[in-house]
Amino acid sequence: MQSSELQRITNWLIDGARSSTTPAEMVADICEHLVEAGLPLWRFGIFIRTLHPEIFGRNFIWRQGQEVEIGTVDFEILDSPEFARSPLRIVFEQGVEVRGRIDDPDSNRFPFIDDLRAEGATDYVAVPMPFLDGSIHATSWTTRHPGGFIDDHIAAIRSIVTPLARVSEIISLRRTAEMLLDTYVGNRAGARILGGQIRRGHNDTMQAAIWLSDLRGFTALSDRLPAETVVEILNRYFDCQVDAIRAHGGEVLKFMGDGLLAVFPIDEYVGDATHVCGQVLAAARDARGSVEALAHPVGEAIERFRFGVALHVGNILYGNIGGGNRLDFTCIGPAVNLAARLEKITGRLGRTIVASEGFAKVCREGWRELGEFPIAGFSKAQRVYGLAEETPRDGLPAIPPAPS
Repeated sequence: MQSSELQRITNWLIDGARSSTTPAEMVADICEHLVEAGLPLWRFGIFIRTLHPEIFGRNFIWRQGQEVEIGTVDFEILDSPEFARSPLRIVFEQGVEVRGRIDDPDSNRFPFIDDLRAEGATDYVAVPMPFLDGSIHATSWTTRHPGGFIDDHIAAIRSIVTPLARVSEIISLRRTAEMLLDTYVGNRAGARILGGQIRRGHNDTMQAAIWLSDLRGFTALSDRLPAETVVEILNRYFDCQVDAIRAHGGEVLKFMGDGLLAVFPIDEYVGDATHVCGQVLAAARDARGSVEALAHPVGEAIERFRFGVALHVGNILYGNIGGGNRLDFTCIGPAVNLAARLEKITGRLGRTIVASEGFAKVCREGWRELGEFPIAGFSKAQRVYGLAEETPRDGLPAIPPAPS
Protein backbone atom coordinates (compact mmCIF):
# COMPACT_ATOMS: atom_id res chain seq x y z
CA MET A 1 0.00 0.00 0.00
CA GLN A 2 1.21 3.52 -0.79
CA SER A 3 1.21 5.32 2.57
CA SER A 4 1.19 8.77 0.96
CA GLU A 5 -1.89 7.91 -1.09
CA LEU A 6 -3.59 6.43 1.98
CA GLN A 7 -2.89 9.64 3.89
CA ARG A 8 -4.34 11.67 1.02
CA ILE A 9 -7.56 9.63 1.17
CA THR A 10 -7.69 10.08 4.95
CA ASN A 11 -7.24 13.85 4.64
CA TRP A 12 -9.94 13.95 1.96
CA LEU A 13 -12.38 12.21 4.32
CA ILE A 14 -11.44 14.45 7.24
CA ASP A 15 -12.16 17.44 5.00
CA GLY A 16 -15.66 16.10 4.37
CA ALA A 17 -15.19 14.32 1.03
CA ARG A 18 -16.32 17.57 -0.57
CA SER A 19 -15.73 16.48 -4.17
CA SER A 20 -18.41 13.77 -3.81
CA THR A 21 -21.91 15.14 -4.22
CA THR A 22 -23.83 12.10 -2.89
CA PRO A 23 -23.16 9.31 -0.36
CA ALA A 24 -23.09 6.76 -3.20
CA GLU A 25 -20.52 8.82 -5.07
CA MET A 26 -18.43 9.11 -1.91
CA VAL A 27 -18.44 5.32 -1.48
CA ALA A 28 -17.36 4.83 -5.10
CA ASP A 29 -14.60 7.45 -4.80
CA ILE A 30 -13.21 5.92 -1.59
CA CYS A 31 -13.08 2.43 -3.07
CA GLU A 32 -11.54 3.53 -6.36
CA HIS A 33 -8.89 5.63 -4.58
CA LEU A 34 -8.03 2.70 -2.29
CA VAL A 35 -7.65 0.37 -5.26
CA GLU A 36 -5.35 2.91 -6.92
CA ALA A 37 -3.34 3.05 -3.69
CA GLY A 38 -2.77 -0.72 -3.81
CA LEU A 39 -5.62 -2.23 -1.76
CA PRO A 40 -6.88 -5.27 -3.71
CA LEU A 41 -10.51 -4.46 -3.02
CA TRP A 42 -13.19 -6.26 -5.04
CA ARG A 43 -16.31 -5.61 -2.98
CA PHE A 44 -17.10 -3.11 -0.22
CA GLY A 45 -20.20 -2.57 1.89
CA ILE A 46 -21.16 0.05 4.42
CA PHE A 47 -24.16 -0.58 6.67
CA ILE A 48 -25.71 2.30 8.60
CA ARG A 49 -28.41 1.79 11.21
CA THR A 50 -31.11 4.45 11.04
CA LEU A 51 -33.56 6.14 13.39
CA HIS A 52 -36.71 5.41 11.40
CA PRO A 53 -40.00 3.79 12.42
CA GLU A 54 -39.94 1.32 9.51
CA ILE A 55 -36.32 1.04 8.34
CA PHE A 56 -33.62 -0.70 10.37
CA GLY A 57 -30.77 0.42 8.18
CA ARG A 58 -29.38 1.47 4.82
CA ASN A 59 -26.55 -0.14 2.89
CA PHE A 60 -24.24 0.89 0.08
CA ILE A 61 -22.55 -1.90 -1.85
CA TRP A 62 -19.64 -1.24 -4.23
CA ARG A 63 -18.26 -3.86 -6.63
CA GLN A 64 -15.31 -3.25 -8.86
CA GLY A 65 -16.48 -1.99 -12.23
CA GLN A 66 -20.12 -1.55 -11.18
CA GLU A 67 -22.40 1.20 -9.91
CA VAL A 68 -22.92 1.49 -6.17
CA GLU A 69 -26.08 -0.35 -5.06
CA ILE A 70 -28.20 1.39 -2.43
CA GLY A 71 -30.66 -0.60 -0.33
CA THR A 72 -32.68 -0.57 2.85
CA VAL A 73 -33.72 -3.31 5.26
CA ASP A 74 -36.67 -3.28 7.65
CA PHE A 75 -36.73 -4.51 11.23
CA GLU A 76 -37.83 -7.99 10.19
CA ILE A 77 -34.22 -8.65 9.20
CA LEU A 78 -33.37 -8.97 12.91
CA ASP A 79 -35.49 -12.13 13.16
CA SER A 80 -34.32 -13.71 9.92
CA PRO A 81 -32.11 -16.84 9.80
CA GLU A 82 -29.75 -15.05 7.38
CA PHE A 83 -29.01 -12.28 9.87
CA ALA A 84 -28.66 -14.76 12.75
CA ARG A 85 -25.75 -16.42 10.91
CA SER A 86 -24.28 -13.27 9.45
CA PRO A 87 -20.90 -11.82 10.48
CA LEU A 88 -22.60 -8.41 10.54
CA ARG A 89 -24.78 -9.53 13.46
CA ILE A 90 -21.63 -10.08 15.51
CA VAL A 91 -20.28 -6.68 14.49
CA PHE A 92 -23.53 -4.90 15.42
CA GLU A 93 -24.05 -6.75 18.71
CA GLN A 94 -20.47 -7.07 19.98
CA GLY A 95 -18.63 -4.31 18.15
CA VAL A 96 -15.76 -6.62 17.15
CA GLU A 97 -14.02 -7.34 13.87
CA VAL A 98 -14.95 -10.57 12.08
CA ARG A 99 -12.64 -12.26 9.57
CA GLY A 100 -13.83 -14.81 7.05
CA ARG A 101 -11.02 -16.34 5.03
CA ILE A 102 -12.51 -18.37 2.24
CA ASP A 103 -10.11 -21.30 2.81
CA ASP A 104 -10.64 -21.31 6.59
CA PRO A 105 -13.06 -24.11 7.68
CA ASP A 106 -14.19 -21.93 10.59
CA SER A 107 -15.69 -19.51 8.06
CA ASN A 108 -18.29 -22.14 7.12
CA ARG A 109 -20.36 -20.93 10.10
CA PHE A 110 -21.30 -18.02 7.86
CA PRO A 111 -23.37 -19.21 4.87
CA PHE A 112 -22.70 -15.84 3.25
CA ILE A 113 -19.08 -16.92 2.71
CA ASP A 114 -20.23 -19.70 0.37
CA ASP A 115 -21.75 -17.07 -1.92
CA LEU A 116 -18.50 -15.10 -1.94
CA ARG A 117 -16.48 -18.26 -2.64
CA ALA A 118 -18.68 -18.98 -5.63
CA GLU A 119 -17.84 -15.53 -7.00
CA GLY A 120 -14.12 -16.06 -6.65
CA ALA A 121 -13.51 -14.18 -3.40
CA THR A 122 -10.56 -15.20 -1.24
CA ASP A 123 -10.97 -13.14 1.93
CA TYR A 124 -13.56 -11.12 3.80
CA VAL A 125 -13.42 -8.89 6.87
CA ALA A 126 -16.25 -7.04 8.62
CA VAL A 127 -15.07 -4.06 10.65
CA PRO A 128 -17.16 -2.12 13.20
CA MET A 129 -17.61 1.57 12.56
CA PRO A 130 -18.52 3.26 15.87
CA PHE A 131 -20.20 6.65 15.90
CA LEU A 132 -19.61 9.27 18.59
CA ASP A 133 -22.98 8.49 20.18
CA GLY A 134 -21.80 4.93 20.90
CA SER A 135 -23.88 3.25 18.19
CA ILE A 136 -22.15 0.55 16.15
CA HIS A 137 -22.37 0.47 12.37
CA ALA A 138 -20.41 -1.75 10.02
CA THR A 139 -18.23 -2.00 6.96
CA SER A 140 -17.30 -5.10 4.98
CA TRP A 141 -14.26 -5.59 2.76
CA THR A 142 -13.79 -8.43 0.26
CA THR A 143 -10.93 -9.34 -2.06
CA ARG A 144 -10.15 -11.80 -4.84
CA HIS A 145 -6.42 -11.38 -4.30
CA PRO A 146 -4.59 -14.74 -4.11
CA GLY A 147 -4.00 -15.53 -0.48
CA GLY A 148 -6.44 -12.88 0.68
CA PHE A 149 -5.63 -9.67 2.53
CA ILE A 150 -2.14 -9.34 3.98
CA ASP A 151 -1.39 -7.56 7.26
CA ASP A 152 -0.68 -4.23 5.50
CA HIS A 153 -4.08 -4.41 3.81
CA ILE A 154 -5.88 -5.01 7.09
CA ALA A 155 -3.95 -2.16 8.73
CA ALA A 156 -4.98 0.16 5.89
CA ILE A 157 -8.62 -0.85 6.25
CA ARG A 158 -8.57 -0.20 9.99
CA SER A 159 -6.94 3.20 9.50
CA ILE A 160 -9.53 4.35 6.99
CA VAL A 161 -12.56 3.29 9.06
CA THR A 162 -12.22 6.08 11.67
CA PRO A 163 -12.28 9.05 9.25
CA LEU A 164 -14.94 7.22 7.22
CA ALA A 165 -17.04 6.93 10.41
CA ARG A 166 -16.86 10.69 11.04
CA VAL A 167 -18.06 11.60 7.54
CA SER A 168 -20.69 8.87 7.60
CA GLU A 169 -21.98 10.09 10.96
CA ILE A 170 -22.39 13.65 9.67
CA ILE A 171 -24.26 12.40 6.61
CA SER A 172 -26.31 10.04 8.75
CA LEU A 173 -27.26 12.77 11.24
CA ARG A 174 -28.42 15.00 8.40
CA ARG A 175 -30.46 12.20 6.90
CA THR A 176 -31.86 11.24 10.32
CA ALA A 177 -32.99 14.83 10.85
CA GLU A 178 -34.67 14.81 7.45
CA MET A 179 -36.40 11.48 8.10
CA LEU A 180 -37.60 12.47 11.56
CA LEU A 181 -38.96 15.76 10.26
CA ASP A 182 -40.64 13.95 7.35
CA THR A 183 -42.12 11.44 9.80
CA TYR A 184 -43.43 13.94 12.34
CA VAL A 185 -44.19 17.13 10.39
CA GLY A 186 -44.25 16.09 6.71
CA ASN A 187 -41.97 16.53 3.70
CA ARG A 188 -42.71 20.15 2.85
CA ALA A 189 -42.59 21.34 6.46
CA GLY A 190 -39.44 19.31 7.12
CA ALA A 191 -37.65 20.91 4.19
CA ARG A 192 -38.59 24.37 5.41
CA ILE A 193 -37.45 23.69 8.96
CA LEU A 194 -34.09 22.33 7.78
CA GLY A 195 -33.81 25.38 5.57
CA GLY A 196 -33.89 27.61 8.66
CA GLN A 197 -37.59 28.48 8.98
CA ILE A 198 -37.67 27.87 12.74
CA ARG A 199 -38.63 31.23 14.26
CA ARG A 200 -42.03 31.69 15.84
CA GLY A 201 -44.17 33.84 13.58
CA HIS A 202 -42.19 32.82 10.49
CA ASN A 203 -45.16 31.98 8.26
CA ASP A 204 -46.17 31.98 4.61
CA THR A 205 -49.53 32.27 2.92
CA MET A 206 -50.33 29.71 0.28
CA GLN A 207 -53.32 28.40 -1.61
CA ALA A 208 -54.15 24.78 -0.96
CA ALA A 209 -56.85 22.17 -1.05
CA ILE A 210 -57.62 21.11 2.53
CA TRP A 211 -58.53 17.65 3.77
CA LEU A 212 -60.04 17.12 7.23
CA SER A 213 -61.35 13.74 8.32
CA ASP A 214 -62.24 11.69 11.35
CA LEU A 215 -63.40 8.21 12.27
CA ARG A 216 -67.08 7.69 13.03
CA GLY A 217 -67.90 6.31 16.46
CA PHE A 218 -64.34 6.60 17.74
CA THR A 219 -65.37 7.58 21.29
CA ALA A 220 -67.57 4.50 21.67
CA LEU A 221 -64.85 2.35 20.12
CA SER A 222 -62.27 3.63 22.62
CA ASP A 223 -64.63 2.98 25.51
CA ARG A 224 -65.29 -0.69 24.78
CA LEU A 225 -61.93 -1.90 23.42
CA PRO A 226 -58.49 -2.19 25.07
CA ALA A 227 -56.20 0.77 24.43
CA GLU A 228 -53.69 -1.42 22.56
CA THR A 229 -56.42 -2.58 20.16
CA VAL A 230 -57.58 0.98 19.58
CA VAL A 231 -54.04 2.07 18.69
CA GLU A 232 -53.72 -0.83 16.23
CA ILE A 233 -57.05 0.06 14.64
CA LEU A 234 -56.09 3.73 14.38
CA ASN A 235 -52.80 2.89 12.68
CA ARG A 236 -54.53 0.71 10.10
CA TYR A 237 -57.24 3.32 9.60
CA PHE A 238 -54.68 6.09 9.05
CA ASP A 239 -52.77 3.88 6.60
CA CYS A 240 -55.91 3.82 4.45
CA GLN A 241 -55.76 7.61 4.15
CA VAL A 242 -52.06 8.43 4.27
CA ASP A 243 -51.17 6.14 1.37
CA ALA A 244 -53.92 7.70 -0.77
CA ILE A 245 -53.02 11.27 0.21
CA ARG A 246 -49.32 10.86 -0.54
CA ALA A 247 -49.98 8.99 -3.80
CA HIS A 248 -51.96 11.99 -5.05
CA GLY A 249 -49.51 14.72 -4.05
CA GLY A 250 -50.80 15.68 -0.63
CA GLU A 251 -49.01 16.12 2.67
CA VAL A 252 -50.29 14.99 6.06
CA LEU A 253 -49.73 17.79 8.55
CA LYS A 254 -51.00 16.23 11.74
CA PHE A 255 -53.06 13.55 13.45
CA MET A 256 -55.50 14.76 16.09
CA GLY A 257 -56.84 11.73 17.95
CA ASP A 258 -58.82 10.05 15.19
CA GLY A 259 -58.69 13.20 13.04
CA LEU A 260 -56.34 13.90 10.15
CA LEU A 261 -55.37 17.23 8.58
CA ALA A 262 -53.74 17.24 5.16
CA VAL A 263 -53.03 19.86 2.50
CA PHE A 264 -52.50 19.71 -1.24
CA PRO A 265 -50.53 22.85 -2.19
CA ILE A 266 -51.60 24.73 -5.32
CA ASP A 267 -49.05 26.64 -7.37
CA GLU A 268 -50.79 29.92 -8.11
CA TYR A 269 -48.40 30.70 -10.95
CA VAL A 270 -49.19 27.50 -12.81
CA GLY A 271 -52.90 27.78 -12.15
CA ASP A 272 -53.40 24.05 -11.58
CA ALA A 273 -56.15 24.29 -8.94
CA THR A 274 -58.49 22.14 -11.03
CA HIS A 275 -55.86 19.42 -11.38
CA VAL A 276 -54.93 19.52 -7.68
CA CYS A 277 -58.55 19.37 -6.51
CA GLY A 278 -59.12 16.46 -8.90
CA GLN A 279 -56.23 14.66 -7.22
CA VAL A 280 -57.72 15.39 -3.80
CA LEU A 281 -61.05 13.88 -4.82
CA ALA A 282 -59.28 10.83 -6.27
CA ALA A 283 -57.44 10.40 -2.96
CA ALA A 284 -60.72 10.68 -1.05
CA ARG A 285 -62.32 7.99 -3.19
CA ASP A 286 -59.31 5.71 -2.74
CA ALA A 287 -59.34 6.23 1.02
CA ARG A 288 -63.09 5.61 1.14
CA GLY A 289 -62.64 2.25 -0.57
CA SER A 290 -59.77 1.26 1.71
CA VAL A 291 -61.66 2.17 4.89
CA GLU A 292 -64.78 0.33 3.72
CA ALA A 293 -62.64 -2.76 3.08
CA LEU A 294 -60.95 -2.50 6.47
CA ALA A 295 -61.96 -5.36 8.77
CA HIS A 296 -60.37 -5.79 12.19
CA PRO A 297 -61.02 -8.98 14.20
CA VAL A 298 -61.87 -8.34 17.87
CA GLY A 299 -62.47 -11.65 19.59
CA GLU A 300 -65.11 -13.47 17.57
CA ALA A 301 -66.46 -10.26 16.06
CA ILE A 302 -65.25 -8.28 13.05
CA GLU A 303 -65.09 -4.51 13.39
CA ARG A 304 -66.03 -2.43 10.36
CA PHE A 305 -65.34 1.28 10.06
CA ARG A 306 -66.63 4.46 8.47
CA PHE A 307 -65.17 7.90 8.29
CA GLY A 308 -66.03 11.36 7.02
CA VAL A 309 -63.83 13.73 5.04
CA ALA A 310 -64.44 17.38 4.20
CA LEU A 311 -62.74 19.01 1.23
CA HIS A 312 -62.21 22.73 0.83
CA VAL A 313 -59.88 25.05 -1.07
CA GLY A 314 -58.56 28.43 -0.01
CA ASN A 315 -55.66 30.45 1.36
CA ILE A 316 -53.97 29.25 4.53
CA LEU A 317 -51.27 30.59 6.83
CA TYR A 318 -48.54 27.96 6.94
CA GLY A 319 -45.62 28.00 9.38
CA ASN A 320 -44.43 28.14 12.99
CA ILE A 321 -47.06 28.61 15.67
CA GLY A 322 -46.64 27.97 19.39
CA GLY A 323 -45.36 29.23 22.68
CA GLY A 324 -41.79 29.77 23.84
CA ASN A 325 -39.45 27.19 22.38
CA ARG A 326 -42.23 24.65 21.70
CA LEU A 327 -43.51 25.20 18.17
CA ASP A 328 -45.77 23.41 15.74
CA PHE A 329 -45.38 23.71 11.98
CA THR A 330 -48.98 23.72 10.83
CA CYS A 331 -51.62 25.70 8.98
CA ILE A 332 -54.38 27.96 10.26
CA GLY A 333 -56.95 30.36 8.86
CA PRO A 334 -60.64 30.66 8.03
CA ALA A 335 -60.27 28.06 5.27
CA VAL A 336 -59.04 25.47 7.78
CA ASN A 337 -61.81 26.42 10.22
CA LEU A 338 -64.45 25.97 7.51
CA ALA A 339 -63.08 22.55 6.57
CA ALA A 340 -63.24 21.51 10.23
CA ARG A 341 -66.87 22.61 10.49
CA LEU A 342 -67.80 20.85 7.26
CA GLU A 343 -66.24 17.62 8.50
CA LYS A 344 -68.70 17.59 11.42
CA ILE A 345 -71.56 17.89 8.94
CA THR A 346 -70.57 14.65 7.17
CA GLY A 347 -71.93 12.63 10.10
CA ARG A 348 -75.19 14.57 10.22
CA LEU A 349 -75.73 13.93 6.52
CA GLY A 350 -74.64 10.29 6.60
CA ARG A 351 -72.02 11.06 3.95
CA THR A 352 -68.41 10.02 3.58
CA ILE A 353 -67.19 12.84 1.30
CA VAL A 354 -68.51 16.40 1.39
CA ALA A 355 -67.12 19.54 -0.19
CA SER A 356 -67.48 23.27 0.17
CA GLU A 357 -68.99 25.35 -2.59
CA GLY A 358 -65.52 26.63 -3.42
CA PHE A 359 -64.11 23.15 -3.86
CA ALA A 360 -67.09 21.93 -5.89
CA LYS A 361 -66.77 24.89 -8.27
CA VAL A 362 -63.10 24.14 -8.92
CA CYS A 363 -63.54 20.37 -9.15
CA ARG A 364 -66.72 19.93 -11.20
CA GLU A 365 -67.11 16.18 -10.92
CA GLY A 366 -70.42 14.62 -9.94
CA TRP A 367 -71.37 16.92 -7.06
CA ARG A 368 -74.90 17.37 -5.75
CA GLU A 369 -75.88 20.30 -3.59
CA LEU A 370 -77.04 19.09 -0.18
CA GLY A 371 -78.26 22.41 1.18
CA GLU A 372 -77.17 25.48 3.09
CA PHE A 373 -76.02 25.11 6.68
CA PRO A 374 -75.20 27.65 9.38
CA ILE A 375 -71.53 27.31 10.31
CA ALA A 376 -70.27 28.37 13.73
CA GLY A 377 -67.94 31.33 13.40
CA PHE A 378 -69.15 32.28 9.92
CA SER A 379 -71.69 35.05 9.31
CA LYS A 380 -73.27 33.38 6.28
CA ALA A 381 -74.67 29.89 5.86
CA GLN A 382 -72.50 27.70 3.68
CA ARG A 383 -73.59 25.53 0.80
CA VAL A 384 -72.46 21.94 1.15
CA TYR A 385 -72.01 19.45 -1.65
CA GLY A 386 -71.90 15.67 -1.73
CA LEU A 387 -71.03 13.17 -4.43
CA ALA A 388 -74.00 12.04 -6.50
CA GLU A 389 -72.57 8.51 -6.34
CA GLU A 390 -73.03 8.42 -2.56
CA THR A 391 -76.31 7.85 -0.76
CA PRO A 392 -77.08 8.85 2.83
CA ARG A 393 -76.34 6.20 5.44
CA ASP A 394 -77.24 5.59 9.06
CA GLY A 395 -80.94 5.94 8.19
CA LEU A 396 -80.61 9.67 7.47
CA PRO A 397 -82.82 11.12 4.73
CA ALA A 398 -81.35 12.83 1.72
CA ILE A 399 -81.48 16.61 1.96
CA PRO A 400 -82.82 18.22 -1.20
CA PRO A 401 -80.87 21.02 -2.87
CA ALA A 402 -81.69 24.52 -1.68
CA PRO A 403 -84.20 26.28 -3.96
CA SER A 404 -82.54 28.35 -6.63
